[in-house]
Amino acid sequence: MPTAIKRDLAELVIGRNASDGDGVKLKRVFGGTGAERFDPFLMLDEFGSDEAADYIGGFPAHPHRGFETVTYMLEGRMLHEDHLGNRGLLEPGGVQWMTAGRGIIHSEMPQQDSGRMRGFQLWVNLPAAEKMQPASYQDLPAKSITEHPLEGGGLARVIAGRLSITTQPVHGPITGKTSEPLYADLQMIPAEHCDLPVPAHLNAMLYVYEGAIELDGREKSVSLQAGHLGRLGDGNGISIHAGPAGAKVLLIAGKPLREPIVQYGPFVMNSREEIEQALRDFRDGQLAS
Repeated sequence: MPTAIKRDLAELVIGRNASDGDGVKLKRVFGGTGAERFDPFLMLDEFGSDEAADYIGGFPAHPHRGFETVTYMLEGRMLHEDHLGNRGLLEPGGVQWMTAGRGIIHSEMPQQDSGRMRGFQLWVNLPAAEKMQPASYQDLPAKSITEHPLEGGGLARVIAGRLSITTQPVHGPITGKTSEPLYADLQMIPAEHCDLPVPAHLNAMLYVYEGAIELDGREKSVSLQAGHLGRLGDGNGISIHAGPAGAKVLLIAGKPLREPIVQYGPFVMNSREEIEQALRDFRDGQLAS
């Protein structure tokens, strides 16, 4: 087995408060300009509130083309519906992996009027050769997400890709993607130490959503608090220590596509001409035909 080369922190990103859909309050961890830094990922949002007014408007019907959306629910219930008649209910611990492909018009609406709703939405770019494929879905209830103990006593929930927690690799239910996404929720107990290999050809990042961690890089160690995203540098492994209250961390990695990214709202293509075509198709009712 090759010697582990620990990844250092390349960039610290702190999310900003934002609003989307029909007034849903959220934290935009990254997205918009400079998306090339996170290739193949385009955006990460965290949403979470005990106040129904912050989420009750949901995300009424809106289009997508050219990428994938991954919704991971921690708490609450959200109903997905699209113009093709597909319906899917997202419940705590569940995931929807939607490939918008050539086009979809869908809504994501809360199925509660009180209590806490919390989760994440990650946008994953599609390579040019796959942007115009038919839309498709993988709806994954909580029981279908692969769970495996971490060596220090915590838990890993592996949504996509392969994670070598011990000598045996753990596979998430989402595999076979060109961008080779690795998406895992690391739920670490207080003071737990965790060393994980992450293949060198993948871009990688860590998002701390509860507690705090120390990232032990080969050059220096840095602290990441809740709400901090660490974009990681070169290497083939990560080494992290949870703080005294433990930590919950999203590990997100993928193979960069290294293609032009041209985004206009919910459309992500490779050229301005393709964006203009998407707008015409949407206007003419041909987005997903």
